[in-house]
Amino acid sequence: MKYFLLLCLSYLYLNANAHVFVYHRFGDSKHESTNTSLQELKKEFEYFKTNNYKVVTVSKIVEKLKNKEKIPDNWIAFTIDDAYKSFYQNGLELFKKYNYPFTLFVYVEATQKKYPDFMTWDEIKEASKYGEIELHSYSHKQLVKLTNEEINKDTNLALEIFEKNLGFKPKAYSYPYGEYDERVKKEIKNFGFEYIMNQNNGSVNEKSDLFDLNRIALVGKINLEEKIKYKTLEANWIEPQVYPKDGILKHVKVEVNKDIKDAKLFISTYGWQDIKVKNGIIDIKLDKKLNLNRNRIAISTDYYTISNKLLIK
Repeated sequence: MKYFLLLCLSYLYLNANAHVFVYHRFGDSKHESTNTSLQELKKEFEYFKTNNYKVVTVSKIVEKLKNKEKIPDNWIAFTIDDAYKSFYQNGLELFKKYNYPFTLFVYVEATQKKYPDFMTWDEIKEASKYGEIELHSYSHKQLVKLTNEEINKDTNLALEIFEKNLGFKPKAYSYPYGEYDERVKKEIKNFGFEYIMNQNNGSVNEKSDLFDLNRIALVGKINLEEKIKYKTLEANWIEPQVYPKDGILKHVKVEVNKDIKDAKLFISTYGWQDIKVKNGIIDIKLDKKLNLNRNRIAISTDYYTISNKLLIK
């Protein structure tokens, strides 16, 4: 029996996937597309509590990742983007009640210029007693549409104002709108952040990229049992890398585990299709017009074990 239990535990940690979630607004019915009601938030917190999930800070997951250690399967972390005032006025009390830490990513311009819907620096300082405070850019623009010079100017300004008001340098960054490509990733990485967060379905395990950590969005009424099923598919995207100049997706080539024989391909507005994998290579010729400014391409083995690529026009 002891051997059986050790075998089960070994299997758990070999397949361990922590999950990081991202929120925006709380109890703000004026903005339903980014809002989580307090009733829904409490329901989610109760689910994690009763199902023996351990809520940790993102930095604790990152520490495991840096040390190349297995990350427990029951670990989850909460992040909050933008620093909307509704977090301070509505959501923070529930986080405090459940003793759940969080990481708040600050949209610096909104706080610095005292936009009415956003937290003040004093409110952010108060919130920092209960969680981590990190950076979400200065101007919250779509970084893929900025030049390298503009990205650097935006980030330098954000860092200067952030440190002046909070007294420390942020260790982490989250992409505005979750939008990025390899060029943007390289520019932001050059600032020396310990980790960078996207907004893709998936998980975080010992093989995750510190500068491309997955976060699952929790907005509105959601099925947590479905969200927690998401795992990261190890994949090397060869093509596409950027939005095609003519707007036509012609080729998808991805390297995956050689044991995979069948997979699924997702393209925004086209849905899923079954595909074959040969010697660990997905190589598909296409002629698909990309219909959105923000297009998601994904490879999956079962809809939940997934790797994503964003193509931004």
